[in-house]
Amino acid sequence: MSEITEEVPVTLDMLKQKMREFANERDWDQFHSPRNLLLALVGEVGELCEIFQWKGEVPKGLPGWKEEEKVHVGEELSDVLLYLVRLSDICGVDLGKAALRKVELNAIKYPIKVYEDPSSSN
Repeated sequence: MSEITEEVPVTLDMLKQKMREFANERDWDQFHSPRNLLLALVGEVGELCEIFQWKGEVPKGLPGWKEEEKVHVGEELSDVLLYLVRLSDICGVDLGKAALRKVELNAIKYPIKVYEDPSSSN
C-alpha cells in the first residue's frame, strides 16, 4: 500500500501531490475550498489539543506516555499537517518557501541578543 521507505525522505511537495491525488480520486475538490479546509484544520488542532488538555505541562519526548497515546499524537499531528499542506496547495502558496521566508523575517524581528555577565563589569 505504501511506497514510503526509510530511505525516501518525505517532502512537502510529496505530501501535496499525495493529497491532490487523494482528493481527486474521491472527487473531493468540490469540497476543498480554502474556508472548508481551514475549518477542518482548526478542528484537527482542537483534537490535538484535547490529547494534552488534562496532562499539565508535558516534557519533551512525552516520557511516561503509553505507546498508543504517542501514536494518537502522531495521527493528530499528521491530520494538522495534511490539512495545512492541502490548504496551501488550494491557495497557491508554496508552503516550504513561505516557511523559509518567515524564518528569515523572524530572525530580523527577533535578533540574537548577546548578554553581558553583570559580574564582569568594572
